[in-house]
Amino acid sequence: MSRWQTFAMVDWSGGNDRGAKPKKDAIWACVMREGAAEDPVYLRNRQLAEDWLVKLVEVELSAGRKLFLGFDFPFGYPAGFAQALTGSADPLDLWTWLEDRVEDSPHANNRFDLAGEINRSFGGQGPFWANALKRDINGLPRTKAEYGNPFPDRRAVEHLAKGSFTCWQMAGAGAVGSQVMMGLPVLARLRRRFAGQVAVWPFEELGKPVALVEIWPSLNLGQPPAGLIKDAWQVQQVALELAAKPVAELERLLNICAPEEGWILGVEPQ
Repeated sequence: MSRWQTFAMVDWSGGNDRGAKPKKDAIWACVMREGAAEDPVYLRNRQLAEDWLVKLVEVELSAGRKLFLGFDFPFGYPAGFAQALTGSADPLDLWTWLEDRVEDSPHANNRFDLAGEINRSFGGQGPFWANALKRDINGLPRTKAEYGNPFPDRRAVEHLAKGSFTCWQMAGAGAVGSQVMMGLPVLARLRRRFAGQVAVWPFEELGKPVALVEIWPSLNLGQPPAGLIKDAWQVQQVALELAAKPVAELERLLNICAPEEGWILGVEPQ
């Protein structure tokens, strides 16, 4: 029997409120509880998503069910970044560092300004790039060709995951940089709110009631059936697939050592 009774997957977004009508490139979540899959949930902004996550964790803890909670953005940056920025190589300290500095509301946030500020702290030579705002930001180039990166361009796992994007790209089709910067503070607050109940893979032993795990739905999934929103379909499919995996297979996939950069569940190390 799996150590988790509930599997919940979240497709994140680094952008602003997406409006009342469900649409692509927004936050979607799906819960698979004790063998039954619920309909995907559309969450129009991160504030609503965080409230939904808190309620989910509260419900599962109250019911005595263990929760496997997946998010589709990197939990860490390439080696050396956390140490250089915070003085600690512990990626969870970097989560807290970002939480202290990220300003977020449904219709505005400071992710591009913070990226420029971080770049300036390293002499204005990266690592972040891609400014999607109309105004220029000191230290944040609009294209990768305009900067030099003092850190590795990719995490070790991203060299093995074909089609993955670097954490440093803040905007553009498929970019995950904004998702990381706007997602890690939310996870930091979840850890603090439910202190002693949450473990983060692969940085901590998964012996707590709630496991936070990095996923990438595009790793194994193709295109959804006609008429379905890809993000909504993917979170449901990942929840179904993980819940259906043999216990030994899931445990094998979780047997990863990546204490600083993190890892994408399902990518086989070499």
